[in-house]
Amino acid sequence: MPPSASSPDAPVQKPSGPPGRPGPGRGGLDRFFRISERGSTPGREVRGGLATFFAMAYIVILNPIILGAGTDKFGQQLDNTELVTATALMAGLTTVLMGVIGNVPIALAAGLGINAVVSLQLAPRMSWPDAMGMVVLAGLVLMVLVASGLRQRVMDALPNGLRRSIAIGIGLFITLIGLVDSGFVTRNPDAAHTTVPLGLGQGGRLEGWPVLVFVLGLALMLVLVVRKVRGAILIGIVATTVVAIVINSVAAVPDAAWGLAVPDVPSDVISSPDFGLIGDISLFGGFGEVGVLTGCLFVFTVLLSGFFDAMGTVIGVGEESGLTDPDGQLPGMGRILMVDGVAVAGGGFGSCSANTCFVESTAGVGEGARTGFANLVTGGLFLLTLVLTPLATVVPSQAATPALVVVGFLIMASNVREIDWSDPTVGVPAFLTIVSMPFTYSITNGIGIGVLAFILLRAATGRLRSVPWLLNVVGACFLVYFLLGPIEELLGV
Repeated sequence: MPPSASSPDAPVQKPSGPPGRPGPGRGGLDRFFRISERGSTPGREVRGGLATFFAMAYIVILNPIILGAGTDKFGQQLDNTELVTATALMAGLTTVLMGVIGNVPIALAAGLGINAVVSLQLAPRMSWPDAMGMVVLAGLVLMVLVASGLRQRVMDALPNGLRRSIAIGIGLFITLIGLVDSGFVTRNPDAAHTTVPLGLGQGGRLEGWPVLVFVLGLALMLVLVVRKVRGAILIGIVATTVVAIVINSVAAVPDAAWGLAVPDVPSDVISSPDFGLIGDISLFGGFGEVGVLTGCLFVFTVLLSGFFDAMGTVIGVGEESGLTDPDGQLPGMGRILMVDGVAVAGGGFGSCSANTCFVESTAGVGEGARTGFANLVTGGLFLLTLVLTPLATVVPSQAATPALVVVGFLIMASNVREIDWSDPTVGVPAFLTIVSMPFTYSITNGIGIGVLAFILLRAATGRLRSVPWLLNVVGACFLVYFLLGPIEELLGV
């Protein structure tokens, strides 16, 4: 019996070929991933998988830096080589798992923000195995919430205006990430004695070859997108990387100017992985170090960040890819959310912090990816990084970040007109959600502020009964989340 229009497995687009027959040239992979049904091709999926990998490959270098900077209660630090291996391994495995089970082009890796919580809040109060054990616990709780249907119901409780604003906020967020990581926009240091937190380039001027590489890459990518060139984003990344390599070899740009990845052809292509951190966890040891109450608060912090970061990304990628139905649901949402819960726990088990859905997946969607087949490419490249780390770090951020700016525009353009701005109880929360994500550098913060504003304004206009009870519960959780500091002081934690 074919799926109904409301079924989570209903095809987004009609399959090619006559009814009841497979489209021309459809093979096992096409049928399994439903590539033709979703209006895609294997070539687009491969290009999308490559684009997503290049856009998020920085995590293999950045995550070890963040976690490696932390010191646990006993003065121990994590080994950088082991962290690189753990980060690449878990990113590859969870991304492939999402592709095979969830069948969506959403890649996963160690979540930024959560890794800082683990490094700077959890680890100093306990041992590293204890801290990673709490991450595993948060992932297990997420899986229970998915199995019970509660996580799905929370997503369903969000009004359409907030759903759209989450997608738009993510568009602005990844645009800001692209601008900042490229050096086109920089943070003004406190010593500058200015009230302006961000500025153009260095001191209000664009200086240095790396920023020029970004500008050239963005210009090229925009031209290719406007002219509807197939593979525009991937062509832009590859071409800009080549330009960066040439410039770096001729101009001898200092490595620090490029950031984490320097566009140099490496002398050694092969590296040796070190799996020493995999499975080095203590599931409940942290509670013995900090007590049950504090331990529960730590798990709650990781849980809430993982819960809503992934939810926002799933909504944003779903909207941009056109895979959502009229109710804003992705095909197989339950499977997608379950894999995300597994990824959180898996990241803790691998000692690389919680793995979560990455907004950089929109780079692949912008390239045409519509199925989990793209994840096989992205995940496979992460696994190859285990032995090819030097080669994977050749692409500088200035070559990959133009894709985030381009995709940020595409997400905004397709969603902003769908919000009912005439209703202040929808428009104001939507606006706050949109601006809070980039301004606080957090998807979770944006969703939380939007939800609380929606509940407040509905109550103020006598329409509190129109707010689903589950959304009120979510609002209460966000109140605790935002007030964790005062709560901990009050309880003497």
